[in-house]
Amino acid sequence: MRIKLTVNGLLYERDCSEHHTLLRFLREELGLTGTKEGCGMGECGACTVIFNGKAVNSCMMLAAEADGAVIHTIEGEASGPTLSAIQASFEKHHAVQCGFCTPGMVMSVKELLSNKPKPSTEEIKDAVEGNFCRCTGYVQIIEAVSELTGANEKGELEHV
Repeated sequence: MRIKLTVNGLLYERDCSEHHTLLRFLREELGLTGTKEGCGMGECGACTVIFNGKAVNSCMMLAAEADGAVIHTIEGEASGPTLSAIQASFEKHHAVQCGFCTPGMVMSVKELLSNKPKPSTEEIKDAVEGNFCRCTGYVQIIEAVSELTGANEKGELEHV
């Protein structure tokens, strides 16, 4: 079947198989390999993308479901060599180790901040709970997001 979708501001029209996941489509058809497959069952969050404004697990969606959709992937986050504010804060707070989970984590944080620019520490934790990180741990990730939102200035991180 033929689908049209906008990914990172660019319109694409491609053929895809009915059983192709959005994850496979992004990686294999569009060459956007920043979105990772971890578990393939929607449990780890490595494949998280923004789909029509909502963070979703792309391994659990069919590419056909994306017909007409607007999708944002990690490749659309930076502007050339300049990191986005989220990415720069992750780097500053050492919230990146192996980097495998980072693209999905950044997408989850992006959705959170687009809907709630000043989230509480609990809301940050809720937003990233579907993203598993085995290397960094979550303290640095929460610190990175909290700095973006001003939570560090309020002393909200004492009990993270």
